[in-house]
Amino acid sequence: MNAQVPITDNHMHIDPRARGLEAVKDFKSYGGTHIILVTKPSWSLGIMVKKPEDYIKVFDETVEIASKIREIGVGAFPVLGVHPAEISKLTEYMELPEAAEIMKKGLEIASGYVEKGLAVGIKSGRPHYPVAEEVLEASNGVMEYAFSLAKEQDCAVQLHTESVGEPELQDIAGRARKIGIKMHRVVKHYSPPLVRVCEELGIFPGVISVKGAIEQALEEGTRFMMETDYIDDPERPGAVLGPKTIPKRTMKLMETYGEEPFWIIHKENPEKVYDIEIEL
Repeated sequence: MNAQVPITDNHMHIDPRARGLEAVKDFKSYGGTHIILVTKPSWSLGIMVKKPEDYIKVFDETVEIASKIREIGVGAFPVLGVHPAEISKLTEYMELPEAAEIMKKGLEIASGYVEKGLAVGIKSGRPHYPVAEEVLEASNGVMEYAFSLAKEQDCAVQLHTESVGEPELQDIAGRARKIGIKMHRVVKHYSPPLVRVCEELGIFPGVISVKGAIEQALEEGTRFMMETDYIDDPERPGAVLGPKTIPKRTMKLMETYGEEPFWIIHKENPEKVYDIEIEL
């Protein structure tokens, strides 16, 4: 199936221990053309982080998978970073200040890959589940450090956070603004279709493409990207959404909305956010 427009998934994980490139082939066969490829959490790759350099294995693997994806004719742009849930893993065997420090140093290493042109953004955020006040405070510190690194590199930072409504988005935007990063570089991964709110705050939403969400988002404009958060986990096949979702949904939606909105969503928006080229 050939797409008449580029079709970009703003957040996918590909794991050679799971479906790996087979999932990418599925994405491609339904018309998918480009993937923002995000690092998996270190523990899901069997890596126990004791020092910042332990993240290098995670980052190198993502960069390597991206080059294999390109070999099969799909554009792949790595976003590297430290999953915010790592704070809970690390504090099982070290003190909180040390854990936060290792995460910050891991983000520094990730920003080095951006500097070398091996990645287009960094990943950070804060835990998506309830945590103690001091853990939340430390996590906000790590996220703000990610903003400062991304500001230096003038690159995107993809945020994995708690479920957000307007108050949470305001809090995140306030922290980003305080650091001085360009607001369109702040990407809320797994975003609800709050396109207007995000636009007012300057944040860029990656709308999780569950049934009905994209229609809802389109009611508020085209300033968003589409994502599946496909996690490529052998224990949870198809979670969160499968790799065919965005190509299939885009093709279907084009019957109603035409091609024009999708040129913006799949090409112009990611080009602006990540400073990349999306070519068919």
